[in-house]
Amino acid sequence: MADPEDKQELNVPGPWYVDTECINCDVCRETAPENFKEAEDDEYSYVFKQPENDEEVAACEEAMEECPVEAIGNDG
Repeated sequence: MADPEDKQELNVPGPWYVDTECINCDVCRETAPENFKEAEDDEYSYVFKQPENDEEVAACEEAMEECPVEAIGNDG
């Protein structure tokens, strides 16, 4: 389970986030490209835009379920 006390710094404010356990596997960026990006140093992903509609929420939920290291969290 993602740790809300260990969020990546680049996450935008809001309920969805990626923590420092991210291994940059690309699952979230492929599943929810409207909400996740890769950091410039290519070491991790982060939430660059909080989901704004049901479709984006569903994509983020799917990404969270598929994350192999459980690095995606939702405090909402």
